[in-house]
Amino acid sequence: MQFQVPQFIEVEDKIFGPLTFKQFVYVLGGLGCAYLAYRMLPLYAAAPFMLLGAAAGGALAFMEYNGRPLILALEHGFFFLIRSKLYLWNNTRQLPVRAPTKDATPQPLPYVPRLSESRLHELSWSLDIKERISDGVATQKDRTQNTNSLSTIVAPVRTARESLIR
Repeated sequence: MQFQVPQFIEVEDKIFGPLTFKQFVYVLGGLGCAYLAYRMLPLYAAAPFMLLGAAAGGALAFMEYNGRPLILALEHGFFFLIRSKLYLWNNTRQLPVRAPTKDATPQPLPYVPRLSESRLHELSWSLDIKERISDGVATQKDRTQNTNSLSTIVAPVRTARESLIR
């Protein structure tokens, strides 16, 4: 079966001539504010309010900011003002640069341990053996083999089969 897929779903329908419903409401609201100012105030005092109301209605209806309607920019600005902000503190300190003096001795750098290849190999071997023991496939040699003379890497572990009491 074939279905018709709607096209251009993001384009609003033109309901009132060349205006969409939202544009019509914004223009009507701006003109309504201008009419109220004309009726309630003398003409010389109402003129700035009439211009401001009509301009606000027209701007909300037709202006775009960064390709989006002006009402969204106003909404985002309003919520930015009333919501709490997250301030992050950069904890890196910049030490002041001082000129070296004659009697100052250089401070030794702190020791930062590095993982050598041989130590990395020993750790990976140890993890492999522990995994084999937990799976129950390690031999007795794997359990007691030493990588260095100080201690064994893996302590003897009994599997579930070995710990059964008969």
